[in-house]
Amino acid sequence: MKWLAALPLALLSIKGMAATAYVSDELVLGVYSEENNQGQRLATLHSGASLETLAQDGDFTQVRLSDGTTGWVKSAFLTAKEPAVVRVKQLEEELDQSRATTPALAEAAARSEVQRLKLELAAKQSELDSMRAGGSAPVAATAPESGALAAIHAAAAPRWPVIAGIAVAIGLACGFWLGFATLARRVRRKFGGIKVY
Repeated sequence: MKWLAALPLALLSIKGMAATAYVSDELVLGVYSEENNQGQRLATLHSGASLETLAQDGDFTQVRLSDGTTGWVKSAFLTAKEPAVVRVKQLEEELDQSRATTPALAEAAARSEVQRLKLELAAKQSELDSMRAGGSAPVAATAPESGALAAIHAAAAPRWPVIAGIAVAIGLACGFWLGFATLARRVRRKFGGIKVY
């Protein structure tokens, strides 16, 4: 049986091509009636199996399986942390759940964006039509606005206080930097630099 597993690697090496191989993380653990692995095999456990520990004697631990079977296993193969197999399975399930809901959410967001853009286009078209007709004021300014249209106009309102605040902050930062650079240059000329003790 082992030669069947090595057959693909042998065929690849005959062709002169190198192949990548991995060490399997699948662990098969036997549960025995005696603590020296010489007794009757009661069960076979695979990676990620959960069991209850009852006692530990040297290199062996007495365990109880979910079906009530009690036996001994090698202590080196037990861990208190969830193995990677269990964590990967949980993450795959979460990913499948998120994929199931994502298309519906994306479609709803796209419909909302299309509706908003249609309202904005209608408002701009009415402004353009009123200006072409010779009126100097846009129609939206004379007629009361609906909730969505008012939100669009509020979002497009000038934000000069924010822009002015940003300009002042940039000016202060540039002034500080220029002052520091000037002071550092003068200190270097006069004293050869600043020494910190």
